[in-house]
Amino acid sequence: MGYQHLQQSLKLRETVLENRVMMGSMHVGLEGEENGLEKLTAFYARRASENVGLIVTGGAAVRPEGSGGGDDFMSIATDEDAAYWKPLTKGVHEAGGKIALQLFHAGRYAYKDMTGIDPVAPSALQSPINPDVPKALTEDEIEETIEAFATGARRAVDAGFDAVEIMGSEGYLINQFVSPVTNQRTDAWGGSFENRLRFPIEIARRVRAAVGPNFPVLFRMSGLDLIEGSTTEEETLAWAQALEAEGMDLLNIGIGWHESQVPTISMKVPRKKFVDVAAGIKQGVKIPVIASNRINDPQDAEDVLAAGKADMISMARPFLADPEIITKGFEGRRDEINTCIACNQACLDHVFEGRSATCLVNPEAGRELELTLPVPEMKKHVLIVGAGPAGLEAARTAALRGHTVTIADEKDEIGGQLNYSKIVPGKGEFYETIRYFRVQLEKLGVNFALGTRITDDHPLVDDADEIVVASGIIPRTPEIPGVDQPHVISYRDVFEGRAVPGERVVVIGGGGVACDVSLYMQHDSSREIRMLQRSRRFARGIGKTTRWATIIELKKRGVEMTGEVMYQEITPDGITFSHNGETVHHPCDTIVIASGQLANPVLFEALKAKGKQTHLIGGAEEALGLDAKKAIYDGTVIGRAI
Repeated sequence: MGYQHLQQSLKLRETVLENRVMMGSMHVGLEGEENGLEKLTAFYARRASENVGLIVTGGAAVRPEGSGGGDDFMSIATDEDAAYWKPLTKGVHEAGGKIALQLFHAGRYAYKDMTGIDPVAPSALQSPINPDVPKALTEDEIEETIEAFATGARRAVDAGFDAVEIMGSEGYLINQFVSPVTNQRTDAWGGSFENRLRFPIEIARRVRAAVGPNFPVLFRMSGLDLIEGSTTEEETLAWAQALEAEGMDLLNIGIGWHESQVPTISMKVPRKKFVDVAAGIKQGVKIPVIASNRINDPQDAEDVLAAGKADMISMARPFLADPEIITKGFEGRRDEINTCIACNQACLDHVFEGRSATCLVNPEAGRELELTLPVPEMKKHVLIVGAGPAGLEAARTAALRGHTVTIADEKDEIGGQLNYSKIVPGKGEFYETIRYFRVQLEKLGVNFALGTRITDDHPLVDDADEIVVASGIIPRTPEIPGVDQPHVISYRDVFEGRAVPGERVVVIGGGGVACDVSLYMQHDSSREIRMLQRSRRFARGIGKTTRWATIIELKKRGVEMTGEVMYQEITPDGITFSHNGETVHHPCDTIVIASGQLANPVLFEALKAKGKQTHLIGGAEEALGLDAKKAIYDGTVIGRAI
């Protein structure tokens, strides 16, 4: 389909953006690594070459105490910072792109152990996601902070950036001043809405004056805080109109705070969920408005613009998943897009762990200088055993380098355990990952041997120069008396439809698979489900940014969770266990085992004994801590090594 709205140019003062797609701000953490500037430049330049109208950097702190991560975070607080970023803007411009610097102050979201400085805020109110109580800014410090935004903007001009974006959303400092929840001041900077609005308006005014009349200034404002008692819809629209009056060129509408108890960007959030928030603000202003959050498909972006709900679309993580997302869309290759599935596992979860961001479905993200595609010294026949995520990525990468590749699997479809994930409520985006691999392997001429069980004497083994065993895991069966009874089944039996659970179900296990199978069984049913596990913490292995939402969903659906149990016996009518010093017999119709997994190296060892050049990856090698992120990374590494 055509993308006539996305492909329209947009003029911002003297700057012309070639289309209506913005790569939104993401903190990726590369700047804190060795050769960080070179890595960050390669990361942005790779995307600048692929039809992005404007790239916005991760937040650059205008003051040291406002940094989001110390040395692992961009800064524009000194003149030396301006000089430091010149190679970055040069690299993006040479790639044909335009880039804006985001002017940032974390406020009470800053961590003292990262910055070495007490965090600051409009009021000394601690955030529920931060261990530090912030210091309330004095009026003199407020003035200094406003001026720091203006000075940072001037430095951005000197560094060669094409625009600046003022970060006033997601619960950071500017947002904290606007909200009555976090601004409880009684002076001229708090109290009434007009007073609370003074801080962002004065920043907008000073930044506009600092950069001059021809330089574009974007403002990322919160369209919906998702915090009880916070800024109202009427106040938000008045904020937007006040920013327009101060000469802002684009309003980028953010959704939610980091402490909000409502998911905003996870896979569980429907696509385009919050577009109408931007549409409501657009109706009240004349300057362009940007819609964001869970827009991961060029066609969805086109539809939003065609409906008149926004003037530009911000996609952030979709550019992690596929730098060519817009190019592929414009060229009619939408089925080749490696779609962002909003899993958060390698991007946001990494950042919150103090690690550099990458991408589950695209491990090349952030590793542009590391994961190159070397031409092999000799083209080989490569056999991949296992069509799960590890095997699929190994096959794709090896074929991309020119090897002749065959991928075999006992099942009649590719995807491995991704086929379980895709049918769990709220995880349908995994269909996109399977589609991407299927299209890529077909395009690269990979041979499929599905429904084929590979043994060490199979003809495909004899024909292969090298073999990659990616045959996945073996579900672990716990040692509980009675575990072999007919009403005890595996999570695989449930997902593959080989067994239909009864109305009263016990799930043994509390990790990610156990959570998934519980939600799958509970979807559109009235089953009584109880999860049991030996440890205390449920949903372990699920990342920090999504674990809490999983727990909330399980509770909402009535799934009981009992930890710290000692299993005693499975009986024909239920299970007996001890908990808090008491013996409990819980009656049930079905017991589902989802209590871990074991490595599966049997075929690998047989092939090695036969003298074949063989590699072991994914769950076949190491089941502990295995997830799709590790599996795909293993696949891309071995695909480059063969």
